[in-house]
Amino acid sequence: MDPDRDLDKCNEIVLKLVNEVGEIISTRSANRKSFICKSSDIDLVTETDIEVENHLKTNLLKKFPSHKFIGEEECSSGQKAELTDAPTWIIDPVDGTMNFVHGFPHSCISIALVVDKVIEIGIIYNPMLNQKFTARRGRGAFLNGEKISVSCEKELKKALVVSEFGTSRDAEKIKVVHENFQRISVLAHGVRCLGSAALNMAMVALGAADVNYEMGIHCWDVAAGYIIVREAGGVVVDTSGGDFDMMSRRVLAASSEELAKEVSRNLTQFQPLPRDD
Repeated sequence: MDPDRDLDKCNEIVLKLVNEVGEIISTRSANRKSFICKSSDIDLVTETDIEVENHLKTNLLKKFPSHKFIGEEECSSGQKAELTDAPTWIIDPVDGTMNFVHGFPHSCISIALVVDKVIEIGIIYNPMLNQKFTARRGRGAFLNGEKISVSCEKELKKALVVSEFGTSRDAEKIKVVHENFQRISVLAHGVRCLGSAALNMAMVALGAADVNYEMGIHCWDVAAGYIIVREAGGVVVDTSGGDFDMMSRRVLAASSEELAKEVSRNLTQFQPLPRDD
């Protein structure tokens, strides 16, 4: 076996590194207010985001020299997000940076390994609350080593929905976001905004929420969440109800196909541009 495609070894190494960067995040509370703005004054990056991404990339390359990377902070600096058949790590070093800056303990490291364009490994780790969601294709999903599963809820009127306003100030996108919140809030049992796309998907996998949708996210927000939700028995599709496209910047994760279809029917669609690829 090609050592760079040994998934057991990849999983072992990345879990160790995720623990290390979790310590970095946990000890950076003093300088969390030091940040710069990216696309808008609510789209933030901190020194911790950059340090965590660099630590993961540097140490994974030492073990797996042929691996490729798609990282949020590198892509925000202009690097193209190119997904090939090569083993590729997709990294969001701190998903929920706004939460992190304010000390709201709902942000996480999100990392996935994609091989031959198939997501094989996913990890979402919130070190502040010691929540580590993990999954490998065909092996189930776990929270801190305990197997988890979706709620299996099928009706929107009984469902707890999670979504986000997002960081875009595009007027058309904001209009669609508000329209969908207004529509879904009337139909659903409840609606929540937690500030982290990856952890929103993890909540669906855990069964703590029943559905999550968002238009405007990126591949690094959803790659790990995709495999964790799927391995927990859930459904991940496009917001229109079609096939999930990791680079499309749209996602709908649900506890059942019935619920995914009902939500998609009630959403006004929006296509964020450009795509991640």
